[in-house]
Amino acid sequence: MGWAGKILRVDLAKGSCTPEPLNAKWAAEYLGQRGLASKYLATEIDPKVDPLSPANKLIFATGPLTGTAASTGGRYSVITKGPLTGAIACSNSGGYWGPELKNAGWDMIIFEGKAKKPVYLFLEDDRAELVPAGDLWGQTVWATEAAIRAKHQDPQIRVSAIGKAGEMGVMFACIVNDQHRAAGRSGVGAVMGSKNLKAVAVRGSQGVRVRDAKAFFEATTKGKATLAANPVTGQGLTTYGTNILMNVINEVGALPTRNHRDVQFEGARKISAEAMHEKRPTDGKANLVHNQACFGCTIACGRMSQLDKGHFTVVNRPQYWGASGGLEYENAWSLGAAAGIDDLEALTFANFLCNEHGIDPISFGATLGAAMELYDMGVITTKETGGIELKFGSAQALATLVELTGKAEGFGKELGLGSKRLCAKYGHPELSMSVKGQEFPAYDSRGIQGMGLTYATSNRGACHLRSYTVASEVLGTPVKTDPLATEGKAALVKAFQDATAAVDSSGLCVFTTFGWTLDDIAPQIDAALPGGWTTQRLLDVGERVWNLERQFNLAAGLTAKDDTLPKRLLTEPAKTGPAKGKVNELGKMLPEYYELRGWSKDGVPNKDTLKRLGL
Repeated sequence: MGWAGKILRVDLAKGSCTPEPLNAKWAAEYLGQRGLASKYLATEIDPKVDPLSPANKLIFATGPLTGTAASTGGRYSVITKGPLTGAIACSNSGGYWGPELKNAGWDMIIFEGKAKKPVYLFLEDDRAELVPAGDLWGQTVWATEAAIRAKHQDPQIRVSAIGKAGEMGVMFACIVNDQHRAAGRSGVGAVMGSKNLKAVAVRGSQGVRVRDAKAFFEATTKGKATLAANPVTGQGLTTYGTNILMNVINEVGALPTRNHRDVQFEGARKISAEAMHEKRPTDGKANLVHNQACFGCTIACGRMSQLDKGHFTVVNRPQYWGASGGLEYENAWSLGAAAGIDDLEALTFANFLCNEHGIDPISFGATLGAAMELYDMGVITTKETGGIELKFGSAQALATLVELTGKAEGFGKELGLGSKRLCAKYGHPELSMSVKGQEFPAYDSRGIQGMGLTYATSNRGACHLRSYTVASEVLGTPVKTDPLATEGKAALVKAFQDATAAVDSSGLCVFTTFGWTLDDIAPQIDAALPGGWTTQRLLDVGERVWNLERQFNLAAGLTAKDDTLPKRLLTEPAKTGPAKGKVNELGKMLPEYYELRGWSKDGVPNKDTLKRLGL
């Protein structure tokens, strides 16, 4: 009922696949996916473990609503200790892979150890086997998926795989399913590669049961109507996708540009969602072909794009002429504004290659922006880049280096370190726009103050999806707050963090929260699961998950000193826009946040907090 009730434990060193019952007590306390898998990880590994050693574990996990009729019930997460940050990592993906795992009858898969030679897991309902993957090692994600489907003669097999970047230990390598959906952040693909695990292929036919089918149908039908009536989930995201934010955030004065030197980008309009709809003068076609939905999603924010065949990136490269995953806001920003590039076709090409080779476009683009600043300063020269002129605004440099990074070749190896290690190597650690080693997404916290606290306290390093205060500070959901004010932001961030942790544990997409509150989600979970689920219980789950992750990070060696922002954001005022003259005032918000969390001044959960949450 909701939960499949079993997990698969795969010992890669021994080559064994062993089913075991789901821990029902933990499921009742942590719900599923992010929360439940984090509990397993924190219990089973030493937080101080080297993320790329066999002692680390890699968990693929679904939530109780994954694979059901709930809108956006297509999510799964990959949980591990992340190599990019050294912190707990939970990377969320959509598409169809998660529901396929659930339909095969499994809540999660726990990978342990390291295979002697490359393998992939083939899982068909109750049958699990490790298959030699020597012929796939070195292949792209796209080629791997096609080869596995051909080998098993089943076009409906769902595949999650890594490219060469994951095999070679690129610090922000991701795991890609359905060609362009990804567990994208924190380097989970590098952990997969360190285990000689190329892919996880799944085929399921068992279906997903819920506790009360009638109540579930009523709750999910009502929920879908609410999403359809909301202007963001029913119109904006459906029509324009997430990149509808490009012009909005630029006007707010919070679009990080040229490695956060600026907060507005003069080329934003050229790489916006609106530009994706416009017909090109070269061939009369638009960049955007159509939108696309993940499993069971009524929002359909995904984009499918097609390149101009005459563009310099794809001339004589017909393999990139077909439609594939188009730009989302974060990708358009990181591949564009972060490096000062306004060539929409080049950004789309780079996004294709990020998906094909399995690298996180946010970290890649942000690292490229940092490298361009180092080049602009004369710290990096063409001697280090192999002749590539690493100038801000260079679409040619972007197109060349995304491929080199995906293949871990040339200067791409350097970029594959991530911005923290790259900038430290060249003597300017202050130029890494990151928290805990993970690069910022597309919001400058001088213009949106709450996002500064969000980034600083995020358990997986800088992340917007751990607490999307942009919803309130810019979009006015659920209430409008002043983006330039610090008052009340500590409470806002905590509320978003706890609610998001619960949503991430459910199997639903966090985008539903543009239209839903937990009051809309609780009835769906309650109808799916036994035990009685209320809004307050979900908030308790979210807070418990957040504090569990915090405990893991503290045990791993992180401290309150890691809850900070780069000096640039704290001391260099925004030059233009509504935030002109402003820095992020983290110092005003962080102490209040710790107090609201029930943590000490050093950011450590106190005994009363741990007791209340059962930790």
